Amino acid sequence: MEAYSRVLNARKSQRPMGGYFINAIFDNFIEMHGDKRFGDDGAIVGGIAELGGIPVTVIAMERGQSIDERMRRNFGCPSPEGYRKALRLMKQAEKFHRPVICFIGSSGAYCGIGAEERGQGEAIAENLMEMMTLKTPIVSVVVGEGGSGGALALGVADTVIMLENAVYSVISPEGCASILWKDSSRAHEAAEVLKLTAEDLYKFGIIEKIIYEGEKSAEDIGLELKTELLNEINNKSRFTIENLLEHRYNRFRKIGAEQ
Repeated sequence: MEAYSRVLNARKSQRPMGGYFINAIFDNFIEMHGDKRFGDDGAIVGGIAELGGIPVTVIAMERGQSIDERMRRNFGCPSPEGYRKALRLMKQAEKFHRPVICFIGSSGAYCGIGAEERGQGEAIAENLMEMMTLKTPIVSVVVGEGGSGGALALGVADTVIMLENAVYSVISPEGCASILWKDSSRAHEAAEVLKLTAEDLYKFGIIEKIIYEGEKSAEDIGLELKTELLNEINNKSRFTIENLLEHRYNRFRKIGAEQ
């Protein structure tokens, strides 16, 4: 399947997003709200739950299903308070030794005036910095459209898993085509050049695992993903904190280097 077809699949309105996987995979989820600085952001859902009896912190991007819900969740484009809420929950997870699981599915961070006034760039940068040294295992899953820094703000992890029809890129194909060729209709070409598919990113070492979708139902994908998450959490929980942080550091250092 060509790259732009993957993009269109990732954008489908009926595609399950973070909220679905929280309900399908975890038990006893308790949602927490607010960043304790400005307010709450519906584009990011977070809280504590159990995964196979293991207490975890879950953070997910959610765009919503109905029009009203999508407007309330800003169509899945987080504001600074969403990223700060996520970081607050991550630091809480570190304090209580809970693994962190993030679900990524957003075209990008919200770029409105209010978001910029409240420090959108700083909020994303702070997440990148803090996640790099967070003293607890982190697993991120790209379930839909993973766009730019808005996605990367939940993507600094020990392991990144990606669904087959998800994409993960620094910019949308339309945006890339508009910048490079001043013609957004060349998005198909841009998608190929960006190497944004799961297969491409696996080859580059940016992700560790692909969950193939094929004709599987959302329920089947959720069950497979649950198994993978349990395996990763059990594996990473055996590391000492020092080894965990060294592994995370080296994971990012080797991206783009000759193997």
